[in-house]
Amino acid sequence: MCYSTQIGKSKAQLSARFKASFVNPEWYAPGSFLAFTYPITPVITHAQPEVIQGFSWGLVPPWAKDLSIRKNTLNARMETLDQKPSFKFVVAQRCLVLADGFFEWKWLDAKGKAKQKYLLTVPDGEAFAFAGLWNAWTDKSTGEILHTYTIITTVANELMSEVHNTKKRMPVILSPHAEKDWLNGGDLVMTNDLLQATAIS
Repeated sequence: MCYSTQIGKSKAQLSARFKASFVNPEWYAPGSFLAFTYPITPVITHAQPEVIQGFSWGLVPPWAKDLSIRKNTLNARMETLDQKPSFKFVVAQRCLVLADGFFEWKWLDAKGKAKQKYLLTVPDGEAFAFAGLWNAWTDKSTGEILHTYTIITTVANELMSEVHNTKKRMPVILSPHAEKDWLNGGDLVMTNDLLQATAIS
């Protein structure tokens, strides 16, 4: 799974890395983000691939009556995207979720009372993109439009099976050359084998 991310890059660094410009950049603040606070973080959508926008983590599907579903849509399993009601209506609405790291906790005992925190990055701490889905949901009571996203997950690789040693899942990190292809409807081409784990005291 993936519930904690970070991004420390400047707007200029992200713009150069992803060849996209920020829209209304005042929303952007580097930092660490916890999914269950539904933070606004940078994304690039298939609809506007030249623009970096601020969307809220926790996808609200088109049919949702309110925001209560968000706690269950922070992640989306790659294996069941076209089956789950929360995601099957937005499988063509693809996005890149920008980051330069994410956190996981390794259980050190059977009940998880003792844990070791790890920061996962790619080589040289470069910015990367999680594969994601997005939606623009309209609150019928106010007319407000809320832009939200989910991060796609898959079965953990060897490294992540050691770190995320309970559920053994991991977010899908796209290889740089596959980012545009993902936005344009292509298959997932991942770079998860390049992950590096650093223990955080």
